[in-house]
Amino acid sequence: MEKEYILITDFCLSHNIETHFVMELYEFGLVDVVVKENVRYLPIKQLPKAEKIIRLYSDLDINLEGIAVITQLLNKMEKMQDEITHLKNRLDLYE
Repeated sequence: MEKEYILITDFCLSHNIETHFVMELYEFGLVDVVVKENVRYLPIKQLPKAEKIIRLYSDLDINLEGIAVITQLLNKMEKMQDEITHLKNRLDLYE
């Protein structure tokens, strides 16, 4: 459990944020939260995403609705980039 998850309270302490903020991120569908024995954890895989969201929120003063839109657009761009790479690879086969 320790290698896959981090306590939300530990994450919040290290980033100087309130625990309810992480739960709001979860409610917006921006991060995943795992509950084991009434203790909430953040998956380690989610740390870069959560840290990026915290920077958007605190440094750029973007609200959660705006962060949700930005995250959705970034995900679409990543999928499009993957598709472009895939298509370029297929095109290279025919050249």
